[in-house]
Amino acid sequence: MYCKDKNVTPEIASKYPCAGDVWLWCAIDADSKLILTWTLGERDARTAKHFVDDVAQRLANRVQLATDGHRVYLDAVENAFGCEVDYAMLVKTVESTQEETRYSPAKCVSCESKVITGNPDVKHISTSYVERHNWTVRTAMRRYTRLSNGFSRKVENHAAAVALNYFAYNFIQIHRTLRTSPAMAAGVTDKLWSVAGLVALWESEEQEGERAA
Repeated sequence: MYCKDKNVTPEIASKYPCAGDVWLWCAIDADSKLILTWTLGERDARTAKHFVDDVAQRLANRVQLATDGHRVYLDAVENAFGCEVDYAMLVKTVESTQEETRYSPAKCVSCESKVITGNPDVKHISTSYVERHNWTVRTAMRRYTRLSNGFSRKVENHAAAVALNYFAYNFIQIHRTLRTSPAMAAGVTDKLWSVAGLVALWESEEQEGERAA
């Protein structure tokens, strides 16, 4: 938020306590393209545990799970799922020859699938869908556009923007391949939502909160 970790000065930190790098974690269903959950935080074990615990709580059946090679996932998945998951890592080896100031992706020289738990289908050990979704995020949300002035200044505003984007992605937008919304494809809803429907839902929640108070 506000600026990158390397640019945070004592003055900025005192004025903006959340200044610095904030990572977006998200889980996607490969079949329906539904974003199951997302979270914002550091790229550390604490955030990984919070994120994977949330994923596990939203699932009713045993699933096959694939992540990249970030090692914090190992303990997080074990603690959240135990042995009730078919889990594998896709570890990519990259070779970067470009300068650090450039944003071109590093060249992937090899991929290795590592079975961690259960019996995952090797043919479906992939992180391609979530990597493709990262591109969608950068296209749909200006706050994630690189080298622009659209970045967030406050983490609360950033979280609100991300939440609104994912509601639109899951419930309002029609997926080009599925020809329906991800939420409808996953059986979460039986209708295509609209912005007006979302606003009505907010107003209803606010009115119930006022009556409860």
